[in-house]
Amino acid sequence: MSNSSSSISQFLLLAFADTRELQLLHFWLFLGIYLAALLGNGLIIITIACDYHLHTPMYFFLLNFSVLDLDCISTTIPKSMANSLWDTRAISFLGCAAQVFLVFFLAGSEFSLLTVMAYDRYVAICLPLHYGTLLGSRACVHMAAAAWASGFLNAVLHTANTFSLPLCHGNAVDQFFCEIPQILKLACSHSYLREIGVIVVSTILALGCFVFIVVSYVQIFRAVFRIPSQQGRHKAFSTCLPHLAIVSLFLSTGLLANLKPPSISSLFLDLVLSFLYSVFPPAVNPLIYSMRNQELKDAMWKLMTGCF
Repeated sequence: MSNSSSSISQFLLLAFADTRELQLLHFWLFLGIYLAALLGNGLIIITIACDYHLHTPMYFFLLNFSVLDLDCISTTIPKSMANSLWDTRAISFLGCAAQVFLVFFLAGSEFSLLTVMAYDRYVAICLPLHYGTLLGSRACVHMAAAAWASGFLNAVLHTANTFSLPLCHGNAVDQFFCEIPQILKLACSHSYLREIGVIVVSTILALGCFVFIVVSYVQIFRAVFRIPSQQGRHKAFSTCLPHLAIVSLFLSTGLLANLKPPSISSLFLDLVLSFLYSVFPPAVNPLIYSMRNQELKDAMWKLMTGCF
């Protein structure tokens, strides 16, 4: 094989197990997680779409977030499940490029949307009299579209940059899906520094968003603690704490997976971090959002009891 990525027709993904029994265990485990994500996010999407009481900016952004979650987990899990079921490791070059593009597109859009959702909570709690003006239907559509567009541009930049690098170290990817840090390990010496630079720039932008989220929540908590009624404080916390928990998990694991130094890298750590930012959030986000949100739980219950 020549030292060029153009000569590689396929990549080999990481196999979770060598024995048939463990391969099938991996398949059924991932199938359970995938079905849980489909059920939870699908229920949120249908509930928000069908209940006109939930046609508000906060739930509009949550609907977009659930769609992104569904798309994200559908990008990585099904291929890994199919490989375990059919006892293979192969993914085509175009399939690998598509995975990299979609993961960056969807994850980038999610984080941009989380920033928008923090702004929504800030306006709702700190500037309630201006909520209808600042977050009208047109403004919400524009902000959601901007979040999706930022993820798309970020994905195009990273995918084009990564797959233009010459690869000198084979085609075995030490991950259950195509991930940029693992592909960079296959690149020729020093040629990967260009993509590292792009990742650093993206990280700085992500940290800027994180700072905005943190500042927003500092102002939100100051406003919440001034609310005289306990019921009012509880309602405010019920819409803010789930969002803050998801932001913390998503950003910390995503940054660690993509920026950790090679000295602390290991196969187990890489797998855990990638699982935590690409598979775990889409499966548990519906629980996090619905557990403390009585309005959403009531609407879900109304939908389910109306169907049966």
